[in-house]
Amino acid sequence: MRSPVDSGTRTVPRPGPLPWVAMYHSVGDCSDDPYRITVTPDRLERQFAWLRRRGLRGVSMAELLAARSRGGGRDLVGLTFDDGYADFLDHALPVLRRSGFGATLFVLPGRLGGDNAWDPLGPRKPLLTADGIRHAADAGVEIGSHGLTHLDLTRVDDLTLKAEVAESGALLSELTGTQVAGFCYPYGTIDARVVDAVREAGYAYGCAIDPGALTGPHALPRAHVGQNDNAVRLFLKYRLHGLRRRPVAGA
Repeated sequence: MRSPVDSGTRTVPRPGPLPWVAMYHSVGDCSDDPYRITVTPDRLERQFAWLRRRGLRGVSMAELLAARSRGGGRDLVGLTFDDGYADFLDHALPVLRRSGFGATLFVLPGRLGGDNAWDPLGPRKPLLTADGIRHAADAGVEIGSHGLTHLDLTRVDDLTLKAEVAESGALLSELTGTQVAGFCYPYGTIDARVVDAVREAGYAYGCAIDPGALTGPHALPRAHVGQNDNAVRLFLKYRLHGLRRRPVAGA
């Protein structure tokens, strides 16, 4: 499952500050949003406009990490959308196109056409079907794995871990016809065993939220971006990310 992000032959660059990666989920109506996972299309457009005003461009994780491996990409921001909500096609993709931005969409091949049953408080949000995922891929969106069914991988046995990590990538590669380079840890929870499983499955990178002491391209931190993130909050998140995160090679 090697990709241009991790060719196996490149020279690892000197450590530099970790790239800033924004973590989104659903884009649509946020009037009923107990987990704060939704932004409206209008808010998303304004957040992207803020990036452009600062000379930053939103891209997929594959593009971001490839640029960083060449020693560039300091003006790039990773845009990730977790869970694969069906509203991505209707609301997020048009904003991405108007902005000239790219993104990575992390999906659950074990829940195609289902909903976010893992959120007990709801509301129920439909997930993309196989055709919807292919539509996003055909539009230039990078497709990554979010596991099969959205389990906390730090709490599952080794057999389930392998299925959630390796089988999900294989299913998505078959669905899209391309190799899947990236993995996103459900709930953002990771430990050394889970990171090792993702690396051994052949993924070039893994996205978490706050990986703690774990570092490297398979334990990348991200900043949650929500409906309340206006220009001031985005500025603080962007600046604090650079101050908090330790530099690592390969990222």
